[in-house]
Amino acid sequence: MFSYLNRGGAFYRNVAKLALPIVLQNLCTTLLGLVDTFMVGALGEAPLAAVLVANIPVFIIQLIIFGLQSGSSVLISQFWGKGDTDSINRVMGLGAYVAGAISLLFASVMFFFPVQLMGLLADNAELVPLAAQYARIVGFSYIFNSLTGIYVGAHRAMENPKLGTIVFACSMAANTFLNWVFIFGNLGAPAMGVRGAAFATLLSRILEFIIMISYALTNRRFRMKPALMVRPGKVLIQKFLRYSGPVVLNETLWGVGASMYKVVMGHMEGSTEILAARALAGNVEDLCTVIVFAIAGTTAIIIGREIGAGRRDSVYEIGATLDTLGFFCGLVIGLPMVACAWLVFPDLLYPFFHLSPAAGRITTMMLTFIGSLLALRSFETVNIVGVLRGGGDVRTATVIDLIPMWCVSIPLSALFGLVLEWGIFWVYVGMVSEYFIKFTVGLIRLRSGRWIRDVTRLSEP
Repeated sequence: MFSYLNRGGAFYRNVAKLALPIVLQNLCTTLLGLVDTFMVGALGEAPLAAVLVANIPVFIIQLIIFGLQSGSSVLISQFWGKGDTDSINRVMGLGAYVAGAISLLFASVMFFFPVQLMGLLADNAELVPLAAQYARIVGFSYIFNSLTGIYVGAHRAMENPKLGTIVFACSMAANTFLNWVFIFGNLGAPAMGVRGAAFATLLSRILEFIIMISYALTNRRFRMKPALMVRPGKVLIQKFLRYSGPVVLNETLWGVGASMYKVVMGHMEGSTEILAARALAGNVEDLCTVIVFAIAGTTAIIIGREIGAGRRDSVYEIGATLDTLGFFCGLVIGLPMVACAWLVFPDLLYPFFHLSPAAGRITTMMLTFIGSLLALRSFETVNIVGVLRGGGDVRTATVIDLIPMWCVSIPLSALFGLVLEWGIFWVYVGMVSEYFIKFTVGLIRLRSGRWIRDVTRLSEP
C-alpha cells in the first residue's frame, strides 16, 4: 500500500538536507514570536492581546510575502533545474517590485490611521490605543523584511536554504536583545512597553536587510544582475502573473481569512482573555508546525526541480511520498501537543504568560483542537504549498485553499461566535471544518496527476 515510500536512503537524505535549514529558519522566526509573546505578556493580558490585534495587518503582509516567495519559487525552482539564471533575476526583480509596493502601502495605512484600523479589528476600548501605538511603528519594519524575504526565498528555491537560517537567526537574536532593552527600559533606555517591542522589531528588520544586501554583493554562487531585475521583460511578466499571481492572491485572501477569525474573537464577550489565549496558542502551534512547513517548502523545491530537469515520470510518487511524510509528522507532533495542553502547560507554561484561569482554559481548548487535527492540516499544507504549487497547478491549489475557508469556515465561525453567541468552542468548530474538505479534495487532485506542469515552457502543451 505504501510501496511508493521505498525511495532509498539518498532521497530521504536529500529531503533532510534541504528541509533542515528551512526548519531552523522557521524555528528562528517562530521562537522570535514566542519571545515577543513572553516579554509583552509580562506586561499583562491587555498588552498581549493588543499586540495580537496590531499584528493582524502584519500577519497579512507576511502572508503576502510568503505568497510572493511561493509563487516565485514555482518559476525559480524550475528555471534552476534548467540552469537559467537570467530568468531567475527577472523573477526576483518582479517579486521585489510587488513586495516593496504592498508593504509600503500597509505601513502607510498603519502609520497615518492606526486608531481607525485597530478599531475595525477589535471592539475593545482598552486594547485599541495600545494596539495603535504598536502598529504605527511596526508597519515600516516589513518594508525591509519583504525585500529580504524575496531574496531569501529565491535562494531557498535554488537549493540554498541555509541563507535564510543565518539571516533570521541574527534577526531573532537582535530582536530578543532589543526587546529586553526597550520594553523594560534596560541599559539606560526608557521603559517603552508595547512601543518598545515595535521599535525592537523595526531595528532587527533593518539589520537583516543589511545582512542580505551584504551577502548579495559578495555571493558568487548566484550573481544578481540589476539590469535584468529592473527590466524583466514581457514574457516573464506574463509568466509571473500567470503562475505567481494566483499564489499571491491565495496567500493574501488566506491571510485575510485567517485574520477574520481573530476579528470575530475581538468582537466577542471576554475578548481580552480570548485574544490573549489565541496569542499563546498560536505561538505554540507555529512552533509545532515548523517541520511541516519545512517539508512543504522542500517539496516545492524538489517537485519543481524534477519537472524543470525533465524527470516527469517520478514526480507523482515523490509528491505522494512527501504528502504522506507530512501527514505522519503532523500525527507524531499533534498527539503529544494535546497531552501537554492538558497535563503540562497549565502548571508550567501559562503562569509565565500571566494568563488568567479563564484564558488558560481557553488556551487548552484551542491547543486540543490544533493538536487533534494537525495530521490533516499537515497533509493539506504539504499538498497545496509543496506538491500542487511546485507542480505548477497554482490555480487549483488556490481554489482548494480558499473556497472551504471563505464559504464554510468563516461563515460558520461568525455565525457561532457573533450571531448565536455560542462561545469560543463553537468558533473553533467552525474554524477547523475546512481541514476535512481540503484533505478530501486535495487527495483527489493528487491522485489525478493533472497537477504536473512545466511552467518554464514558452507555451503550455
